[in-house]
Amino acid sequence: MEFPDLGKHCAEETCKQLDFLPLKCDVCEQDFCKDHFTYAAHKCPFAYKKDVQVPVCPLCNRPIPVKKGEIPDVVVGEHMDRDCRCRPGKKEKVFTFRCSKKGCKKKEMLPVACDQCHGNFCIQHRHPLDHSCTHGSRAVSIGG
Repeated sequence: MEFPDLGKHCAEETCKQLDFLPLKCDVCEQDFCKDHFTYAAHKCPFAYKKDVQVPVCPLCNRPIPVKKGEIPDVVVGEHMDRDCRCRPGKKEKVFTFRCSKKGCKKKEMLPVACDQCHGNFCIQHRHPLDHSCTHGSRAVSIGG
């Protein structure tokens, strides 16, 4: 007579092979054959609990820390929505340097500082005569 209680059937739906030395998944605690005992082979739904890989943001290429028990895809998605430097929906301001001349609202991409008063000005008001500069020790005159 054979041993009818010896071994267990693989829990993978497509396999169900009778295995005399089954391996138990340490996450979902089901029995599998040697071909299906890895998380990927049996598509373990709880593998993220044991998976210790650090996901990387596809936009900014920074590693995203994931706490134990969190789903990495959700954490990376939240990073992309909140903290990512390269947000596709976020429009970065290019013209950030505002002109210091009273009444002028122009902005430049790069700072254009006056040598005398050290104010930041637009291209139109960059020269000391154009922004009525009174600071500095040198006399300001129009060249002729």
